[in-house]
Amino acid sequence: MKNLIFPVLLIVVISCGKDNTLEQEIAKVNTDISVERFDLLFGEITEGNLPELKRAYPFMFSEKFPDSFWIAKTRDTIQRELFREVAEVFPNLDEVEMDIESLFNHLKYYFPEFSMPRVITTTSMVDYRNRVIVTDTIAIIALDNYLGKEHFFYQEIQKYIRKNFEAKQIVVDLASEYAGRYIYQPQRKTLLDEMVYFGKQLYFKDIMLPNVSEAERMGYSESEFEWARVNEHYIWRYFIERELLYSTDTKLLSRFINPAPFSKFYLEEIDADSPGRLGQYIGWQIVRAYMKNNEVSIKDMLQMKPEDIFNNSKFKPRK
Repeated sequence: MKNLIFPVLLIVVISCGKDNTLEQEIAKVNTDISVERFDLLFGEITEGNLPELKRAYPFMFSEKFPDSFWIAKTRDTIQRELFREVAEVFPNLDEVEMDIESLFNHLKYYFPEFSMPRVITTTSMVDYRNRVIVTDTIAIIALDNYLGKEHFFYQEIQKYIRKNFEAKQIVVDLASEYAGRYIYQPQRKTLLDEMVYFGKQLYFKDIMLPNVSEAERMGYSESEFEWARVNEHYIWRYFIERELLYSTDTKLLSRFINPAPFSKFYLEEIDADSPGRLGQYIGWQIVRAYMKNNEVSIKDMLQMKPEDIFNNSKFKPRK
């Protein structure tokens, strides 16, 4: 037994050594950001300083509205409460800055053409469908969507949606938005297309967010992630036996891809316990298997057709 243990330990040590060396190389990229607290600046505007703020952040002010509109908005009772709560939860963004710098280091390492954007925080009246917005030059983060899942602002929002309204999810959401800019997949007609698309996104987060847990990359709790792992073989068998992979039935999106409180197998003994988006989870494992069994860069993989990835993945679910 001792003779068997040593080679296994040696492999683990070598693997960890390679990972550490890579991360040290990536750290040398050494991006340095300073998050711009537009949320705080906007909360303090007056008729006197508004023109200066508009010059500094023209993209944050629609020309459709006069200055009086912005002044009135900052004096609105609900808006003032929003400002106060955000300032209390986020008196500084030191940890968030460190997380974003690590993400940008990885982006620059794997995509040398990546140009570091201005990172700007704002409030959005809890527009949780647009928590993060990125362009070629700016990344906007709406902090009022990350005050903690039990915050009183969110009590009317369904639990499965607000469970990720946590500060630790800021960098995960940011990585998701950047993944969307690098993934090329013009057509998403079948369930497999959707699975592989989100599999690409999640693998992107594997590479860009190595210090974030797998569950957090997926937006699952640890128990939800463990349920998916334990039942991986069953989920896959269900998809195969019902010939769902190449189905174009749009109802499959709400059952297995889109955010939901649970996945819909239409089996009473399973549905209530399952997490949502299990199609995304299986797509992630397919892409992981493909990258393990093929010599290809992440940049090239993100451009590949879903069926090519699947056919060459040699994917086998965990038992």
